[in-house]
Amino acid sequence: MESLRLLLADDHELVRKGMRTILEAQPGWNVAAEANDGRQAVEKAKEVRPEIAVLDISMPVLNGLEAARQIAKTDLRTKILIVSVHESDRLVREVLDAGARGYVLKSDASRDLVAAVNALSSNKTYFTPKVAEMVMDGYLDRKGSRNSEDDGPASRLTPRQREIVQLLAEGKSSKEVAVALGLSVKTAETHRANIMTRLNCHSISELVCYAVRNNIIQP
Repeated sequence: MESLRLLLADDHELVRKGMRTILEAQPGWNVAAEANDGRQAVEKAKEVRPEIAVLDISMPVLNGLEAARQIAKTDLRTKILIVSVHESDRLVREVLDAGARGYVLKSDASRDLVAAVNALSSNKTYFTPKVAEMVMDGYLDRKGSRNSEDDGPASRLTPRQREIVQLLAEGKSSKEVAVALGLSVKTAETHRANIMTRLNCHSISELVCYAVRNNIIQP
């Protein structure tokens, strides 16, 4: 079998080890790198140029959706498989918008992970039956007609603003955000003020609620 280079990203070491064991049991498949948060996943993807990146959707610092967007933008040859404990129509839509080609529930990973990677390596998509049904039931047809909430300013945050929302919602200070993103503290504080105004949030607790509702962090 032709060799296949993989990247695994999950903030739980035991989960990564389990997935690695499943994947490397396949002849020619090699996990070239692992990451424990989304930002590290983006950097590792640049280093090893994997054919397939398997990303947990809920990771600290940068979540799997944002990591998927950045990896897809950096290298179109890397196909992205999202793994998650959640499934919903809205989440499926965001996974597809992020550029992912497949979606597997963690509870089904032992059964579906190899099949999903096989599909993506053959330039196909892979969704578990329930998720595929969501797609077939009209996601693609509805893609151009967003509801009023989706059309609001909250849905139009820039990628950098979404990164900052996640860091703030995780409890990072403006100084810690600045260090994480390579910004000055003043710039980080300006971003924070602009985001709070744009989202009409008056406290960090409201920002955390927004981040949870929009799948930026998981409760």
